[in-house]
Amino acid sequence: MKLQIGIVGLGKFGLKFGQHLVALGHEVLGVESDPDKVKNAQYILTQVFQTDAMSREALEQIRIQDLEHVLVSVGDSIAASIMISMYLKELGVPKVWAKAINKDHEKILYKIGVDEVVIPEYMAAKQIASRIAMPGFIEYLSFDKSMAVKEFSVKRWVGKSLKELNLTNTFGIQIIAVRRQSDKKYQYIPKADEQFQEGDNFVAIGKVAQLGKIVP
Repeated sequence: MKLQIGIVGLGKFGLKFGQHLVALGHEVLGVESDPDKVKNAQYILTQVFQTDAMSREALEQIRIQDLEHVLVSVGDSIAASIMISMYLKELGVPKVWAKAINKDHEKILYKIGVDEVVIPEYMAAKQIASRIAMPGFIEYLSFDKSMAVKEFSVKRWVGKSLKELNLTNTFGIQIIAVRRQSDKKYQYIPKADEQFQEGDNFVAIGKVAQLGKIVP
């Protein structure tokens, strides 16, 4: 399903976010007041408007309210971020996301009705720390920071099947993919009766605390 997504603020984070969405096949409308950033984004995003997003009328004129999702990524200006986010909610944008620069900024954005707030620096720091402290760690889940995805290598579980291990009831985790030693790609949704072989890898989803207890 192709989405139409707006991005207000085309700095490094906003433009990279849009670039990834375009690569995934979605249409991305960018809004930026800086002419140099507009010029840089014109060949990356589907459509780019050079306008002042601090003007409610300007946002309405470009029909930003017709979009399902809009991300507000306006640099270090907390006031601009809050005002633009408020305008978007008033105009009826169903899903407004916003980039915050600290926890206080995040609190205010949620209070005015922003649906999802991201703090890129916090996220990056947490991801890197987790990868160092928990080898095999892949990523936290955006909807629940206590949940994560982690990759494991099989040693002790050679010859055992998922049905025998009963990991969902024993540890509260779910294996979502398995890669045999001889394969380059993962096989998703593995069968319960398939036995692990030496050198196999698997990816599991579950609570961070439970994933840390697994020694396969």
